[in-house]
Amino acid sequence: MKKEQESMKQDMIVILDLGSTENTVVAREIRSMGVYSEIHPHDIGVEGLKKLENVKGIILNGGENRVVDGVAVDVDPALYECGIPVIAIDHPTAKCTARYDEIPDKEALKAFVFGQCHAEANWNMKNFIEDQVELVRRQVGDRKVLLALSGGVDSSVVAALLLKAIGNQLVCVHVNHGLMRKNESESVVEVFKNQLHANLIYVDAVERFLGKLENVSDPEQKRKIIGGEFIRVFEEEARKLDGIDFLGQGTIYPDIIESGTKTAKMVKSHHNVGGLPEDLKFELVEPLKQLFKDEVRACGVELGLPHSMVYRQPFPGPGLGVRCLGAITRDRLEAVRESDAILRDEFEKAGLDQKVWQYFTVVPNFKSVGVKHNARSFEYMVIIRAINTIDAMSASVEQVPWDVLLKITDRILDEVENVNRVCYDLSPKPPATIEFE
Repeated sequence: MKKEQESMKQDMIVILDLGSTENTVVAREIRSMGVYSEIHPHDIGVEGLKKLENVKGIILNGGENRVVDGVAVDVDPALYECGIPVIAIDHPTAKCTARYDEIPDKEALKAFVFGQCHAEANWNMKNFIEDQVELVRRQVGDRKVLLALSGGVDSSVVAALLLKAIGNQLVCVHVNHGLMRKNESESVVEVFKNQLHANLIYVDAVERFLGKLENVSDPEQKRKIIGGEFIRVFEEEARKLDGIDFLGQGTIYPDIIESGTKTAKMVKSHHNVGGLPEDLKFELVEPLKQLFKDEVRACGVELGLPHSMVYRQPFPGPGLGVRCLGAITRDRLEAVRESDAILRDEFEKAGLDQKVWQYFTVVPNFKSVGVKHNARSFEYMVIIRAINTIDAMSASVEQVPWDVLLKITDRILDEVENVNRVCYDLSPKPPATIEFE
């Protein structure tokens, strides 16, 4: 179903992607000034720009991916005549008011945004929430929304925003796909149903998901299977209810960016972007899709969600399915779940849970030789990952104290079955991604 055209009250600076790897850097710099900025494909054209409201300026952002199939991509020449101020970064032939060889400093960007574009600094969470509440009410009317509620930050903030917009027209569904962290589903039911009194439906689909994923090793296929099966579960739940026409999702801006544009290469498809089936029976409601991760948290705070919920550990939509590398087996899945619980417990004891943005364990699909109980063992390894980031587009590795790492290692080797080795991942993003798959 086609969604009604969205609109925003905030002024906007549009970044047209001409192959730069730093589009998000520019967008976030402009947003930090209190002006909304959004990234669009280079060939959006004048007609496409007209569909966007309150566009005050355009930035052409060229870079290393500008050449596609041997041809340097460019914008519609009519764009220069549309009456909107234009500047270019690393684009030697653009007919615009200013060109830069690299990203301009903050003062130069301010001069463009406020001096040439006359944009207002009206981008803030209060205005954003007011906009989204209005848009959701306009889109949904008196019908109902089915929300995929994992209990993670994104889905929790979506739930709060939709409750503000449509109240009891929201039906939350938590699907236990067998790929949750230890005791996570139980926690979701306790918090959302028993404490927040949300209209929550719990679905036990463990065997269904693990059956579909059996012998599937390709990461992209795993994500698509998980995303597609989620939709099927929601369709089945919706058929049991009256008036469900919409599916709420916690899609955020990095999900969309990393799933690729025409000139920005795909990093990985996200189950809620690239993994949706073509015959989707729902119209999507995605009120956070314009926000970076830190902005999602700021939105949650503005909505009044408790700190513990807003700043909880991020968790990927496909869950432990992308941390049990290759074809998922139940023994490795359990090793991921148990080792992750140990890691989170020890990080909390050491106060690292408030310092490190994201931390988790991974179990690859190969074994190594070791010694356990004075005998040869041939078992799996656990890889620990702990990173810090602002927007999830780049990340640095946390320098965890050695004594903490040793304690975690001892506990994993002692308490987790089928494991004889623990490693620590020292790879930043880029070149690595945050998750392994």
